[in-house]
Amino acid sequence: MGKSRLLIVEDDLDISNLLKVYFTSQGYEVDVAGRGKDALELTRHTMPHLIVLDIMLPDIDGYEVCRSLRTNPRTSHIPVIFLTQKDERSDRLQGLTLGADNYVTKPFDMEELQLYVQNAIARSERESLTDPQSGLPSGRLIEDVLRRIIRENGWALMDIRLAGYEAFKNVYGFIAANDVLRFTGMLLGEVVDEIGAPDDFLGHAGGDNFIVVTRRDKADALREKMKARFSEEVLPHYNFMDRQQGYVLAPDDSGKTQQWPLMTLAVGIVSPETHQFADIREITELAAEERRQDSGLINAKGG
Repeated sequence: MGKSRLLIVEDDLDISNLLKVYFTSQGYEVDVAGRGKDALELTRHTMPHLIVLDIMLPDIDGYEVCRSLRTNPRTSHIPVIFLTQKDERSDRLQGLTLGADNYVTKPFDMEELQLYVQNAIARSERESLTDPQSGLPSGRLIEDVLRRIIRENGWALMDIRLAGYEAFKNVYGFIAANDVLRFTGMLLGEVVDEIGAPDDFLGHAGGDNFIVVTRRDKADALREKMKARFSEEVLPHYNFMDRQQGYVLAPDDSGKTQQWPLMTLAVGIVSPETHQFADIREITELAAEERRQDSGLINAKGG
């Protein structure tokens, strides 16, 4: 499991630095934002596993930040712990009503806050809300989105998989492979932000499998942009020799060493315009079949 990523949203530099130093020492990756709008922008590019959110901010308050997170399908799952000097019952209720996971009053006990953070992240992963590698929605949240869209029109589901990932993992090991998963999640999020629709959904279905739910008229452009960027930007994950020769040497199922192309994205797209679905399982099965066909084209072209 990779490090959990925290986003600290606090305009008091002394407190934000203290929190960053402490949680970094506890093994977390920590980002810091001093303004609410900066925090929302950061979550668009680097998905945190949890947000520690001060209520009193210089631009928009923490309540508004939390409200924006909860109404966006891409960020609605992120646990939020409010950090504030207010200790009035009405303020606590307002935060909890918005879906905050906890509410800590300054001055706070650092070890107590760390336990709140640890427990909230563990609960989110245990309930299959987020993938521990990427921090993206997984499991039940993906199923909830599929149950919603099956009753609607105009959407497309993109089933995305890393062709060549297992060969890469065999050669470079699981730590490098986990880095690729986190890189892929961030890259897909950047492309969705750039040319997708505002309410597009990005999820991590497990392993090297990601999904995007978007509008049908956006899907083809998203696929082309994702595949082009991935093929170029994944190269630094390989050593110089493998990049130059364009393949890695790894064993096949029989143990015989063979050449495997460098990783690319295989993407399948389904929508109500092209397929009929009886239930959400059919959506994922048909999308996987479309993705396998794309993977076959990749293999036929030699990657």
